[in-house]
Amino acid sequence: MWANLNALNKFRRERGFRAFSYRPHSGEAGDLDHLAATFLCAESVCHGITMKRSPALQYLFYLEQIGLAMSPMSNNALFLRFDKNPFDTFFKRGLNVSLSTDDPLQFHFTKEPLIEEYGMAKQIWKYSTADLCEIARNSVLQSGFEDRVKAHWIGPNYLLRGAAGNCIART
Repeated sequence: MWANLNALNKFRRERGFRAFSYRPHSGEAGDLDHLAATFLCAESVCHGITMKRSPALQYLFYLEQIGLAMSPMSNNALFLRFDKNPFDTFFKRGLNVSLSTDDPLQFHFTKEPLIEEYGMAKQIWKYSTADLCEIARNSVLQSGFEDRVKAHWIGPNYLLRGAAGNCIART
């Protein structure tokens, strides 16, 4: 799939179109080999909870800042209770984590499932407003939006590391 996507993206770029990103479901269940292969070819991952069993993979994902879009409410219903979910650990270790929804009609109770995820994260892990802003910023960084849209939401220097890339009026 990765080779086909690269060929398609080359074709699209040659014609002035945006490339597609590879963001698979990976590490929700199953073997760590799946996440290791994902590390080699994906820009970000949906789920990644099994990475809690591999500090080495966590370190690699941290170094490359490969995004992890996680849905603790879905995980709580299917695989892992909130108190065992690695989201908070990954966040505190500096991995590029964001909150997402997974099957919102199944796992959420309101018309705003993403707000539910943020509310639960705030309550369970005692996140501050700054923490939630960082998680939201990670979401924008992981998104497939064009650079101009990302710059609108998180500031014009968002690609710079550290304080230089932080626009305090937006993040």
